[in-house]
Amino acid sequence: MLTRRGLPCLFAPFFAPARAQASMPPVLLVHGNGDHAALWLTTLWRFAVNGHEQARAISLPDPLARGHDATPQPHRSSSAEQTERLAAEVARLRAETGAARVALVGSSRGGYPIRDFIVHQGGAAQVSHAITCGTPNRGVYDWEASPGGEFNGRGPFLRRLNGGTGDVVDGTEFLTLRSDALDLFAQPDGRFVGRPGVPTGITAEGPELRGATNLVLPGLDHREVAFHPRAFAEIFRFIAGRDAQRLDIPAQPRPVLNGQVTGSEAGSPGIPPAWQPTNRPVAGVRIAVWRIGEDGGRVARLHEVVTDAGGVWGPMPVAPDWRLEWEVAFPGRPTLHLFAGPFPRDTDVFHIRPPLPLTAAEQAAGAAAGGAVRLTRPRGYIGAPRDLVLIDGQRPGGIPEGVPRITTVAATLPAARLGTGILGVSNTETVVGHAVPASENRVAVLEMLH
Repeated sequence: MLTRRGLPCLFAPFFAPARAQASMPPVLLVHGNGDHAALWLTTLWRFAVNGHEQARAISLPDPLARGHDATPQPHRSSSAEQTERLAAEVARLRAETGAARVALVGSSRGGYPIRDFIVHQGGAAQVSHAITCGTPNRGVYDWEASPGGEFNGRGPFLRRLNGGTGDVVDGTEFLTLRSDALDLFAQPDGRFVGRPGVPTGITAEGPELRGATNLVLPGLDHREVAFHPRAFAEIFRFIAGRDAQRLDIPAQPRPVLNGQVTGSEAGSPGIPPAWQPTNRPVAGVRIAVWRIGEDGGRVARLHEVVTDAGGVWGPMPVAPDWRLEWEVAFPGRPTLHLFAGPFPRDTDVFHIRPPLPLTAAEQAAGAAAGGAVRLTRPRGYIGAPRDLVLIDGQRPGGIPEGVPRITTVAATLPAARLGTGILGVSNTETVVGHAVPASENRVAVLEMLH
């Protein structure tokens, strides 16, 4: 039976946040395959409101894994490159804080360099706690096909990582968080990796580690086991040795928002994805930010910038109850109208990527003078019947049944709706925006924060 490490005393709500900074190691948060630091935004807020300001999220420059780990591919990274970059980030955080050791938390692929750094690169002395969230520690599949793949349990990388009699190292505490059955990448059938009906050799227990504390978070999906409030509660408890005092996110009086504009590059023909995200900054992107009202209409222009070589679009002070629109003109890509908020607290990781090109349906809507709307949930997947998702009062098509496995849904609107308000709903969260003309190669994106 799993046991909790200590119980908070009666007066812990009054004293724990003030003690957290001194008693907890700095925390470094590592994103997964194709992702970036922005996914840890709400996690960073929760660390801060529980008194721990020494949490950092990093964006590794080429977040997608190679098809074959040993074969270079443009805009993709090997497992060795990820470990090398993580080691540099650990050294940077230790130098910044003066801490001898740090805690590392990885979502999905982000757990691989954490384990590699600790187990094989001599990092154990620098790491007090290692937490992997939905990391496919036994692989996404274990078969003869794709023998050099980073996610193949029979591939060289995972054979080396899992080749010992145990998976942990003395002196570093290990925790894994996993789903009970809804992790897209811990499924017994190969239908989600292009080989339906072929056993993957992997089960829901695949993210567990021998010798670690292994916890199950029922009902959560592959991303939620890192970014959900329940995941944060377990992460904080494991590192701090006590419960977080709050999981809500109280507002600051005047939050300041910032982030980076990063790119995506065309992939190799016939090799998905067609557009490969990178975390490298993009210069020359023109951005205007607007405060919008409850009806989705523009209230006031807040900020304008053209990004320089660093890709930074802020800083920008806001009120904690403002809803916002970013109008982002990427050279050669659709103009993005990104709707999000309110933002209750400061952040410097609200990063922006270019939207994918308009689909055939969205282009057809443009030809009929209509609009294209997408709703995205970066910190969790969408699946039916678990999730209620609405765009403009309608359930969009294309939501898969069973295991949640998409982050974005889309709808088109007729010409009469251009400029009018749109409400997006994802379970209990709402975002408002307005429709924009697809004929001008514009797309509205309603982004959920939770």
